[in-house]
Parts: sequence; structure tokens; C-alpha cells
Amino acid sequence: MSKQTPRKQFARKQSARKPSTAQQATSQQAAAKQADAQQAEGQHATGRKAPGTDAGAGSAKAGGGRVPAPATAPAPETDGSPAKELSRRRLLGTVGAAGAAGLVVGGAGGAAGVSAAQDDTPEALTTVGSTRVPFRPAGGGHQAGITTPLQAKGHLLAFDLAPGTDRKAAAALLRRWSRTAEELMAGRAPDADTGVALDAGPSSLTVTFGFGHSFFGRTGLTKRRPVQLDPLPDFSADALDTERSNGDLWIQIGADDALVAFHALRALQKDAAGRARLRWQMNGFNRTPGATARPMTARNLMGQIDGTNNPKPSDKDFDERIFVGRDADQAWMRGGSYAVVRRIRMLLDDWEKRSRHDQEKVIGRRKDNGAPLTGGSESTPMRLDANRPDGLPVIPANAHARIAAPESNQGAAMLRRPFSYHDGFREDGAPDAGLLFVCWQADPLRAFTQVQRKLDRGDALSPFLRHEASGLFAVPPAAEPGGYVGQPLLEG
Repeated sequence: MSKQTPRKQFARKQSARKPSTAQQATSQQAAAKQADAQQAEGQHATGRKAPGTDAGAGSAKAGGGRVPAPATAPAPETDGSPAKELSRRRLLGTVGAAGAAGLVVGGAGGAAGVSAAQDDTPEALTTVGSTRVPFRPAGGGHQAGITTPLQAKGHLLAFDLAPGTDRKAAAALLRRWSRTAEELMAGRAPDADTGVALDAGPSSLTVTFGFGHSFFGRTGLTKRRPVQLDPLPDFSADALDTERSNGDLWIQIGADDALVAFHALRALQKDAAGRARLRWQMNGFNRTPGATARPMTARNLMGQIDGTNNPKPSDKDFDERIFVGRDADQAWMRGGSYAVVRRIRMLLDDWEKRSRHDQEKVIGRRKDNGAPLTGGSESTPMRLDANRPDGLPVIPANAHARIAAPESNQGAAMLRRPFSYHDGFREDGAPDAGLLFVCWQADPLRAFTQVQRKLDRGDALSPFLRHEASGLFAVPPAAEPGGYVGQPLLEG
């Protein structure tokens, strides 16, 4: 007889202990029959109908949430119908508890599935799904989606008011939108829900509303239009598509789950029926939380770390730079912010032909860790006065990071919060991809416009970019308790 290794001996012993597939199936069928009998007895005693009947559906709707949670979990069925399978929420929770061991539905893993389905307490969502951002911050403040950490999926869209929509009708639309956004951000389903995000939690969903320059003329509110909303100047590098620019109303949607983000998009679009029509929509993405070993500044499609030197809420002048002050002429915008939106296509084929050394000279930072070419780490301040032995600056005079730095723009700064995008390929085979650039500031003239004018005159990165769409929107503070976004403007 051949000698067996300890590993094989252990495996043989484990196999001998393990019941056969037939034994497992018999055990599972017996457990399912027992659970069915217990459930039927409980329903007879309480008068409840079985899940899937009218009473069960009505009970789920009354809960208002995306994830119905019956008091007694139904026993698993074997007919494969979606209504009788494990819910995605419970499965995710069980997978999270199983850890590295994993969970396989069927075979030996079927017992774990039966146990999860019979448990009266629903398993918790994963961290990604359970994270919630409040629609109305405690104590008031700015809208979500400005200082919220970047989400994995985003939608930017603009609407124009339908002909005949006056100030009163616009107020009704904002009231409806605010109500829907609050429900969705809490992880609850709105009226006439599509079911797209069933079983998912809030997933850091944020919905942010803004007003374009043209909104005020259409609603008879031109006297309440802030001067900061005056149209942006033309820049020499612009190749703007007017049909994908500006708009009466603007919405930014962000979430860490693509279905949750689409669910919000669809719900808000349906709410607009008869009051406003979609002008344009852009879809973007970022890294999913947890994709890197530690939290990191996002990378763009050029492979560069994008967002270094962003103002931080901990900065003493953060609110002054990003949010409208209490002394603003238009009281309804106090505590709000201004969003500049630009669709910037990247000429990736041209960029990727350049060596890494050349790319780093264009940007002024290292590609691997975002550190300035003068040394250190990503957070190390740039030494703009450092020169090489030949007398030339270490960070080239036309490097993007140098020209855009607050030190080069009288302290002008903005909070950049972009999404990447990829819309397929162009006729020449080049990727139609780039950045949905969104930046926030208290005054666009003193922030975005000042910096962009300087970039427009000699930025080494400009030859690799095409600005194809643009918009500027006034984003008021968050809705007051019981109110809606923009109420002080529309009813003040």
C-alpha cells in the first residue's frame, strides 16, 4: 500500500465524515418541509397570507423601503422563481460573514443558503451599500454631493423648463424632486417605483440641484439672479457644443452602485414629465471604494492622480473659498456654492505615445505617487523656485500643476470633484473619453475663470485636451426641514 501524506490522510478522513450528496439533499428537503409546516401553522394562527399574495405585497409597500423585511422569513422554494430566491441583500450579508471561506449556493453550500433564508433577522448590507448621506444635514448647511467623498458612479444632467412653466409650476417640480431625492438617499423607494434598485441600500447616493442663468428669465426672477451666474467668458481652447451646455436646471447624481444611481436618474426624469424636458445627460465613473489598499486621491484616464492640492474642509478658509458668505446680495444663495461643469475630452492616443518622463514634465508631478517633481510625497508643497543645475526650473514653466497652483493665481482655488467618462469610440478609432470636470467655488469669476484664463494662455496639457461642453449653475443650500431645495428663491 502506498504511503499517504498527512494532507491526503486528512482529506480522506474529512471525506469519510462528509455526508453524500443524496444524504444532503434528503436532509435539506426534510428541513424545508418542516419549515413549510411551521410557516403554514404560523400563518393560520395569525391570519397572514403567504408571501407573494396581495396582503404580502401590500405589507411590503407600506414599509416604503427598497428591501421588504417580513416578520417571518419564508422557507426557500425550489422552483427558481425570483420572488422565492434569497434576496440580494441577505446574500451579500451572508457572503460578508463568510469571509474568505466564501458562499456557494448549491452542493455543500446549500445548507448555508437555507440557514440564511430561515433566519428571521435580515443580514446587514455590505459597507458600500449601507452608507447613507443625509438629504437634509443636521443643523442645515450645503447640499450633499459637494464635500461628499467621490462616488463610483455619476450622472450629470440638465433640463429646460417646458413652455408655459411659470414660477409656481417650477416650485412644484422642485418640491417633487426634493421629496423623491430625500426618499432615495435614505434607501427608500418613491411612489410608483421601477424596482431597479430593489435589495440595495443607499450606497452613498447624493442628489444635488442647481439653477442655470436661463432659469431666472423663464420664471420672472431676473432680479434675483446673482451676478456670479453671468456666463463664463470664451476661451481659445473651447470647442463647445451648445446643445450639451448650460440649461435651466441642473442635477448631479452620485452613488457607489450603478443601479442605485440609474434608479435615481430614472425617478427624477419621470418626475419632470410635463414640467421640464431633458436637455443633456453625461455619465461618469470613478474607482469603487475599497478598490485600493487605502483611500487615495482619484486617478483620471491619463493615469495621473487628479485632485491633489484640493482645498480641504479642515482649511481655515475652506468655507470662504467654496461657499457663498452670509453677506451675499442674494440671501437665498447664502451657504450655497457655484458649480462649473466642463466635458473635457482627452486625446488619449496622443498622450499615451509620450514617455512617462515627458508626461511628468507636462503635469509637473510624478505619475506613480503624485509627488511634485521637486521631491517628497503627494502632499509635499511644490517648490516653484527650485532650479536644475542648468538653471531651468525643475517644474517646467508651462507645467499644468505650476500654472493651476493657487500660488500662481493670487490664491484662487476651487474644489475639484470630477468623474471620468467613456462614450465609446470616434470615427477615427480614438476613444471618446475624458473628464466630466465639476468644480465648486464661492465665486466663479475669482476661481475657475481666473485659473482657466491662465491655463488657456500656455498650459502644456492643453494640446491633449478638448473642452466640448460647459455649464455654470447656482447651487443653493440644502432644503430646510419640511421644505424643498430653492424654496427661498421661488417663494421668497
